Amino acid sequence: MSWVKEGELSFWERFCANIIKAGPMPKHIAFIMDGNRRYAKKCQVERQEGHSQGFNKLAETLRWCLNLGILEVTVYAFSIENFKRSKSEVDGLMDLAREKFSRLMEEQEKLQKHGVCIRVLGDLHLLPLDLQELVAQAVQTTKNYNKCFLNVCFAYTSRHEISNAVREMAWGVEQGLLDPSDVSESLLDKCLYTNHSPHPDILIRTSGEVRLSDFLLWQTSHSCLVFQPVLWPEYTFWNLCEAILQFQMNHSMLQVRVHGWPDWMGWKKILALIDPHDCICQALATGMLMIMMSSYHLPSIYCVSGTVNSVYHRLI
Repeated sequence: MSWVKEGELSFWERFCANIIKAGPMPKHIAFIMDGNRRYAKKCQVERQEGHSQGFNKLAETLRWCLNLGILEVTVYAFSIENFKRSKSEVDGLMDLAREKFSRLMEEQEKLQKHGVCIRVLGDLHLLPLDLQELVAQAVQTTKNYNKCFLNVCFAYTSRHEISNAVREMAWGVEQGLLDPSDVSESLLDKCLYTNHSPHPDILIRTSGEVRLSDFLLWQTSHSCLVFQPVLWPEYTFWNLCEAILQFQMNHSMLQVRVHGWPDWMGWKKILALIDPHDCICQALATGMLMIMMSSYHLPSIYCVSGTVNSVYHRLI
């Protein structure tokens, strides 16, 4: 499977994407891609096949993000803690990484076309030497592309990242390059692997686990955390839309607290494109209006079908 999966959204995916994009959109999403092993067990296949299907799903998810205008994605590909797994599973994951980074080097035309910059974040010295070289080639080759960014956290934990950042600052003070008063949250942020990126707007974890597993602990302090029960290889476009809607609800309530109730004009532009005589389109629009209205905690009486339909007709 290619790193860059070509293809457009289906009609209904495009329709819903246009509605979602009328609201505030995340610029950066982080994923904890959990559930590959459980998927393999569920499908009665080898664990390695589960991990391979997980990579395929990543390629598909990157396509969805690109179509939605989400230009930065960070994924938790391999934790330092994963080295504690069985030798056969770790070796299999290293082989999969070799295969995929080798494939990436064969896809320069696609990467250049889409302007995809690949960054690999983590303690890469823990990886086999040949894999370090492949990773370095991928990073070096794409470093000047700047349309969208994929950050792959490999041999990574957040505590390890923060510890390294603290050591760097301590060394700077010890060498006289920094004054102790220079040490600050802002400086620590600049010493992290992610210093080149904005903090994620959303962190999504699949498989139903409700924990961060030592992933981007510093960077997600103000992120919208979304925990979804679906196993990663079974992730769908609709799961992603659900996560974005949760982000929009949180964002909307924050805006209400700061600025008051919403301006409906953005929704009016979208609804103006909808045929009011098309039952399916009207039903979808009504559903989206109900979600939007409920996100502002409007009284429940406004969320009954007749009232929402009335609002819908007034807007168009």
